[in-house]
Amino acid sequence: MEFSEALLKFQLNWPHFFAVFCLVVVVYKSSVFVLRKRDAQRNVEAFPGPKPSWLFGHVMQFKQDGTDLDKFVKWGEQYPYAFPTWFGPLACYLNIHHPDYAKTILVSSEPKCDLAYKFLGAWIGDGLLLSKGQKWFRHRRLLTPGFHYEVLKPYVTQMAESTMVMLNKWESFAKTNKTFELFEQVSLMTLDSIMKCAFSYNSNCQTEGGTNTYIKAVYELSHLSNFRFRTFPYHNDLIFYLSPHGFRYRKAARVAHSHTNEVIRKRKETLQEVNELSRIQAKRNLDFLDILLFARDEQQQGLSDEDIRAEVDTFMFEGHDTTASGISFALYCLACNPQHQKICRDEINEVLGGKDTMDWEDLSKIPYTTMCIKESLRLYPPVPGTARRITKPMTFFDGRTLPAGFRIGISVFGIHRNATVWENPDVFDPLRFLPENVSKRSPHAFVPFAAGPRNCIGQNFAMNEMKVAIALTLKRYELIEDPTFKPKIITRLILRSLNGIHIKIKPVNPVE
Repeated sequence: MEFSEALLKFQLNWPHFFAVFCLVVVVYKSSVFVLRKRDAQRNVEAFPGPKPSWLFGHVMQFKQDGTDLDKFVKWGEQYPYAFPTWFGPLACYLNIHHPDYAKTILVSSEPKCDLAYKFLGAWIGDGLLLSKGQKWFRHRRLLTPGFHYEVLKPYVTQMAESTMVMLNKWESFAKTNKTFELFEQVSLMTLDSIMKCAFSYNSNCQTEGGTNTYIKAVYELSHLSNFRFRTFPYHNDLIFYLSPHGFRYRKAARVAHSHTNEVIRKRKETLQEVNELSRIQAKRNLDFLDILLFARDEQQQGLSDEDIRAEVDTFMFEGHDTTASGISFALYCLACNPQHQKICRDEINEVLGGKDTMDWEDLSKIPYTTMCIKESLRLYPPVPGTARRITKPMTFFDGRTLPAGFRIGISVFGIHRNATVWENPDVFDPLRFLPENVSKRSPHAFVPFAAGPRNCIGQNFAMNEMKVAIALTLKRYELIEDPTFKPKIITRLILRSLNGIHIKIKPVNPVE
């Protein structure tokens, strides 16, 4: 009887109890939120910056219209060395835009920021880009031989072959004198090239276009990763998983992983009887996959199939899109600066003579072209920013400190356009990279491939491909600016243009 009365009372008072419970939860969550907000603000008290919205931070000030990176540079003029930027009410980054500050974080091996890079994980796995601690250290050591110059040498021929396919396609633009968008064409070329270098696989993606399912999957994953990062509700895993974009992402990831797994399986079968790289090298050139399959640590332990797939997918992602951005903006810069373009062409013709390809030995013989490439990388760095999350307190040279767990954004674009570091920073001037001028600057003033222990392991690969593509293009075509098409540069994991990158071309030696 007493139990029945108690149960009846509880049922009658249930709405009251539920309301009290909800109120307690709301008060608790609000208190936690306010405390976390106060802590975050206290952590950056020493760093003045642009005023954020209490709820949205600086998000509403970014218009995604091609002016956002310039806004960062303008803020940098007001707030020397570094300033905080807020993405929502709690996510705060210290945005660094000066080499003296960048040095402190870049010389460390602090891991990449989880918030900035986590959306790539389902695609590229825990490879060199995303891994940390001992796993990152072990993989870095095992992968380094894959970028030795003896391995990179044969790639030059494959890069030249892919470039020539692209340049042959451009004949139609040269004949009509019409403006064309080059980024997508260059992107297909670098994807074609990296498939050859990573897998020894001829994809024919430049001629077959969008018919290759793996190529389509790679493009879909790049696009959706960008889209998710820009769409704040999609930062929530459940919302993204249930969305149409999440479905497309998972479908594309299955295609990409299935392709990579199949390539690894077939290669393992082929190499079943081989236990030394030298025996492969006696028959054919090594590729990236060979290096991964034969990598061994001090205990003679290799990489697991999952690790190999992650490193291959990482190489595919990092190796084609970033290089495509670098080549495209370099060609655009040369189109806008015909006087420098002519010096490069004369240099290239002298080195290559009558050859329509490029050899390993030629790469070191084009210093002016190399300076022009570096200057375009300064103005248009393919990776305009990177982010770390520090695991211990960090003190900068001026005494200001950040606590463990804080996020730091290194604005490569901001460092490269910093007027206290570079005179007339918006002017294209390759002579900045004369040895005597380089020696006067901080080594952290020019960091298109980052610096320190977590620098880009493939930077020599990327520079070689840029030299090959630009040299062969200039030998064959004159690049002409179209003033009606100015790139509206934006960050989409890599540096891209909202309205594409457009130029005109004409043959250097037109057929009479």
